[in-house]
Amino acid sequence: MAKINIKIEGIPYEVEEGLTVLEAARACGYQIPSLCAFNHGECSRGSCRVCLVEVKGARGLVASCVYPVNEGMEITISSPAATAARRASVELLLSNHSMKCQQCDKNEYCELLYAARVTGAREDMFQGSKTPTTIDEITPSIVRDTSKCILCGRCIERCGNAHGKSVLGFEKRGFNTIVAPAENRTLDKSPCILCGQCVTVCPTGALMEKSEIGLIDEAMKAGKYVVVQTAPAVRAALGEEFGMKIGTPVTGKMVAALRRLGFKKVFDTNYSADLTIMEEATELLGRIKNGGVLPMITSCSPGWINFAEIHYGDLLPHLSTCKSPHEMFGAILKTFYAEKIGVDPKDMFVVSVMPCTAKKFEKEREQLQRDGIKDVDAVLTTRELGRLIKRSGIEFTKLPDEEFDNDIVGDYTGAGVIFGVTGGVMEAALRTAYFVLTGKEHEMIKFEAVRGFDGIKSAEIDINGMKVKVAVAHGMKNASVLLDDIRAGKSDYHFIEIMGCPGGCIAGGGQPYVKPQFLPNEDIDILDTYKQKRANALYSEDERQTLRQSHNNPQIKALYDQFLGEPNSHLAHELLHTSYKARKAFRD
Repeated sequence: MAKINIKIEGIPYEVEEGLTVLEAARACGYQIPSLCAFNHGECSRGSCRVCLVEVKGARGLVASCVYPVNEGMEITISSPAATAARRASVELLLSNHSMKCQQCDKNEYCELLYAARVTGAREDMFQGSKTPTTIDEITPSIVRDTSKCILCGRCIERCGNAHGKSVLGFEKRGFNTIVAPAENRTLDKSPCILCGQCVTVCPTGALMEKSEIGLIDEAMKAGKYVVVQTAPAVRAALGEEFGMKIGTPVTGKMVAALRRLGFKKVFDTNYSADLTIMEEATELLGRIKNGGVLPMITSCSPGWINFAEIHYGDLLPHLSTCKSPHEMFGAILKTFYAEKIGVDPKDMFVVSVMPCTAKKFEKEREQLQRDGIKDVDAVLTTRELGRLIKRSGIEFTKLPDEEFDNDIVGDYTGAGVIFGVTGGVMEAALRTAYFVLTGKEHEMIKFEAVRGFDGIKSAEIDINGMKVKVAVAHGMKNASVLLDDIRAGKSDYHFIEIMGCPGGCIAGGGQPYVKPQFLPNEDIDILDTYKQKRANALYSEDERQTLRQSHNNPQIKALYDQFLGEPNSHLAHELLHTSYKARKAFRD
């Protein structure tokens, strides 16, 4: 990238050509107040006017988030005119904003509150009517509160960038403008897939996950046998809630915290990720050998499943019938495990800590209940677990490292760990598929071809003379390319992995916010590297494991020997598999 010369506050700097003034200033060590924490195509409107600066020769003040730098540009951030204008912009936003900060779950990470402090915004400078409020809390996953919305459009951009077409848009006109699905429908009457990507970029509490901490409090108060399981991606990000650097694995401290919160047992969802691989790999090989529907597509991501049911109902036979790992674990805990420990399944309350908001809806599906008993009773996001730990007064960084419970169930291999990153499910499945077909372990455990953050990755694996073609996509915008090829009869893949969130679960809608102003100790390139850092935490844990292939998990072998019989058996199908149905909107 070519370099150009600019001046900021009279001091010369050399910066990359093509940056905005805001990006260039950050690279030079200046934090211009802004509401554009993710200025990577997700806030291109310059609408909030919080980042106004002076540029010599420009007519009036300019919005630094959209104004490009050029050779010889002279920028002034701290002039009286720019300072006053930024303060007035924030004061105008506050004039139409709900100020119930103590009741807002985003209080600690509210960018509007931060901008108000930085700009010195004064209270009640502009008084008058407020835009009529819409509060949409019908879905199990996401709450939309327009009284907190500042009309920045970041949620609209993120949804469109991730999934190809945004569910959200600007509705109504003038003073009555709001961000909403078409015709201000509720999210459950829209094609929203509940992935929560909009929540991760919302600067205020206008979009939030629906908290289920209260459900857990009630279960413990009622004397239920409350157990918890944690997804692999949670350990790669939870530490960020307590000031630890991005990519710090906190598995042991997370387990210790959950024990101190009063859970009877603390399990790792990696156990059932291994179980998923046994079922899914067997299903795939059965389809290949017996002329089944191909390509087979993974079914671990509930956001992707929602998208498939809404937009590609005709392709549902391509989806694996396997439940997602945490739902599989719930089913095993309330059957095999409950019987072993002598607990009535009705008295067992299973909590899943997930990086995902869509899993809150997933657990409510009728197909994931047996005799009226849900596989999973409550889902917490990584952020919610952080709040629960803080509420309990636990000093997370001072906790010892403890091990998961794995007396009968819960042990896992490295293959289960990498489920949390795009390509991980595919890699884990290939490790086992190779063994099932050849009776040998693949010499190279890593399948590098399916790693990385390219939107679509593909590879051809030679397994005992059989050429298995695979593809990996993350984000529905990328997935649609593969799905349209299948629909057109042009796909020659055997197996496709799809994850709803860009980057996979490590960047799920329930993960800690990555906002530079709240992470002062991180590198300047944090927005570009945080996914890789979290992914590295999972890959490093995979490499530390003695066993790295799902079929070598001794507890999974015992589960089949003592209970399920074999992968894809009748009982396995009854407990571990499910079905899907086409629908026009999230909830028809």
